[in-house]
Amino acid sequence: MNAICYPTGLYPAAPVQKTGYHRVWIRDNIYTLLGIEAKGHYTVSVKTIHAILDILKKHEYKIDWMIKQPTKEAYRYIHPRYETNGKEVEGNWGNKQNDAIGALLWKIGDLDKKGKFKFRPADKEIVQKLVYYLEAIQYWHDTDNGMWENNEEVHASSIGACLAGLLAVDHIVKVPLHLIAHGEHALRKMLPRESITKHVDLALLSLIWPYKIATPKERDEILKNVEAELVREKGVIRYFEDDYYNNGKEAEWTLGFPWLAIIYKQLGKTNKYKFYLNKAKNAMTEKGMPELYYGETNEYNENTPLAWAESLVKVANG
Repeated sequence: MNAICYPTGLYPAAPVQKTGYHRVWIRDNIYTLLGIEAKGHYTVSVKTIHAILDILKKHEYKIDWMIKQPTKEAYRYIHPRYETNGKEVEGNWGNKQNDAIGALLWKIGDLDKKGKFKFRPADKEIVQKLVYYLEAIQYWHDTDNGMWENNEEVHASSIGACLAGLLAVDHIVKVPLHLIAHGEHALRKMLPRESITKHVDLALLSLIWPYKIATPKERDEILKNVEAELVREKGVIRYFEDDYYNNGKEAEWTLGFPWLAIIYKQLGKTNKYKFYLNKAKNAMTEKGMPELYYGETNEYNENTPLAWAESLVKVANG
């Protein structure tokens, strides 16, 4: 995996200026690091997390403001996407993405437990504020735009990411017990559904891996639903009636194949692991892993290679 990296240590979603994918998403960076860590490059991972924390420190007033005066207005939420210089991307485009904050906390806790993370002055302070931020927005029933930047509703994948993040950092900072209890209760009540409008969604795989927050029963139900309803020839659709790059059929996201391969490898189901790994290899292009193929075609979109997809392939091959 040869993902393009900016001097700051941050990664673009894809090396494409035209679509805006040259920008930096918190979530995409976390998932990109998984493939980098699979090669043992933890110093790179730490540099990236430090860079993300530095961006959040620049916008710390927003975190403080939300903690002191909670609101549901989108512009008050922590942005999940930034320009290469750390400036917030302007415009209202579905920027309430609570799972991005959960992902960041989870990765910080994960690196620390592995003895790889180095805290600098004020790092723990901002981590603590992120915990209080999740408390202020009441993440366990907060309507957000979720992993796919959709319409606002309560997403199980967002709740699960936040819960995993809080559990990951409770040895580093103070995590009020009621935040865990609320998250557990809400997640158990919702799963295996993603939301009121979506009974199955590709984002639910995150609760199996990397977060490992789904119970065995929930895991099996999620996998059954995803495989039965979302798997296609060139990728996995995100959810029914997804209109992003829709040509009359939902777009097929390549990252779904290595994601399923990783899960089945960890479950020790070799045949299914090899099946999805082979599907991932067949979806690869000369440029790398595309973001998606147009529904039921061999034509892929311009966001190629997608760093996140490339990362999951690396983990699956590891």
